[in-house]
Amino acid sequence: MPKRKAAIAVGGVAALGAAALLLPNANASQDKDQATGATGTAKTLKAADASGLAAQLQKILGDAFAGSYYDSAKQQLVVNVVNGDDNVVVQAKKAGAVVRQVDNSTAELQAAARTLKAKATIPGTSWAVDPRTNKVLVTADSTVTGGKWDRLRSTVRGLGSDTATLKKSSGTFKTFVSGGDAIFSQIQGGNVRCSLGFNVTASDGSPAFLTAGHCGVAAKDWSDSQTGQPIATVDQATFPGQGDFSLVKYNDPATQAPSEVNTGNGQTVQIKQAADATVGATVFRMGSTTGLHDGQVTGLDATVNFQSETDPNGVDTVTGLIQTNVCAEAGDSGGSLFTQDGSAIGLTSGGSGDCTNGGETFFQPVTTALQATGATLGAGGAGAGDQAGAGDQAGAGAGDQSGEGAGDQSGAGAGDQSGAGAGDQSGAGAGDQSGAGAGDQSGAGAGDQSGEGAGDQSGAGGDQIGGSADPSAPADASGSGAAHDGSSSVHGTR
Repeated sequence: MPKRKAAIAVGGVAALGAAALLLPNANASQDKDQATGATGTAKTLKAADASGLAAQLQKILGDAFAGSYYDSAKQQLVVNVVNGDDNVVVQAKKAGAVVRQVDNSTAELQAAARTLKAKATIPGTSWAVDPRTNKVLVTADSTVTGGKWDRLRSTVRGLGSDTATLKKSSGTFKTFVSGGDAIFSQIQGGNVRCSLGFNVTASDGSPAFLTAGHCGVAAKDWSDSQTGQPIATVDQATFPGQGDFSLVKYNDPATQAPSEVNTGNGQTVQIKQAADATVGATVFRMGSTTGLHDGQVTGLDATVNFQSETDPNGVDTVTGLIQTNVCAEAGDSGGSLFTQDGSAIGLTSGGSGDCTNGGETFFQPVTTALQATGATLGAGGAGAGDQAGAGDQAGAGAGDQSGEGAGDQSGAGAGDQSGAGAGDQSGAGAGDQSGAGAGDQSGAGAGDQSGEGAGDQSGAGGDQIGGSADPSAPADASGSGAAHDGSSSVHGTR
């Protein structure tokens, strides 16, 4: 196998709107203060700096802290407080934040999420805390009907209109199978197709990459082409439960694994560090099926309830996810979510909708995955490795790969991934992780990326023809949609 770099996100047809933001000079500094913090005037901040300030204020304000979000229009951090104590307000203002008094405390919103978990853990639902409305936003996909809908609506009403809101999504929550640098695995019944998220260095110093957990659960050995020999082996995988991530080590210790995302058209974004997501911040997703798309973070610590693929009456719940309105389609699972300044934010897990009509997409936080696996962001090894995602992977995988795969992610496979997981996995944020700021993620971000990316996106390394492949691929790719480097699929349904 020829030695090639193991690149990360695949190029392909990129959405012009998103690509424009990544042009040279797009990262112009935005951290000039409007005034000094001591005056109490809010500072103008980059999203990454706002995230750090929010973390500091959460520790300083304690129980008075009720969430925060980034006002991208004004480039300011808005902090919610539930305590009228002047000292609390003064501290937040001196730090440079905009202070907003709200009624619901973090504890009250978390209690509401626990009630939802106990009474309404229904496939096709999700919930997360939206700091912009200071409420828990509950979402139900098109499969939640009849008695299930009545139970969900009754539970939300019981929480009170000042605490929780309910909205209906026109799509169905499922995992997206293709994306970024496509990677493949041959399993009984077909092929599994996922996307490579970010190259990392494992705790033992060996080169590796992160992708969706449902991909790692679905198959152990991964190749850069549909029929090629394995080039990487799953070391750790988590799904469902507290996360959706896998650490996959390259079999050749000499593999070159650059810390970058190929956004197409000869452009790459150097990944310099991992960072936590901030509600309101602009983020980019790269995938082989739909290319480059951007949108905003709408919620944190989201819980998603996917229909179990192995149990018709079961639910696979994943907690701790990032909720966004960035669009994604089948074949984007496991792909990379990042910021324009080179911060790795998340791995595509799953969602509903598409890049024509929009929808919700959920991502595994990279910081959590790194901490759990002991890996560090950056290149590992030296040599070349035949790029995991690369390959000519013409389209493999997707398919409705109903079978295998991970958890409930039934339909993972690209295609219409009608399969299980998909279905009603409204992506909802299951768990009680009320934290999430689900927000209004009406699907924005979706953009027109209707299937783009696919194309010839030579993607990283190799000639990989576009991960999009025709999802018709059989594969039961349980994790199918996982790996794709950037595309959004919510925890790969297989």
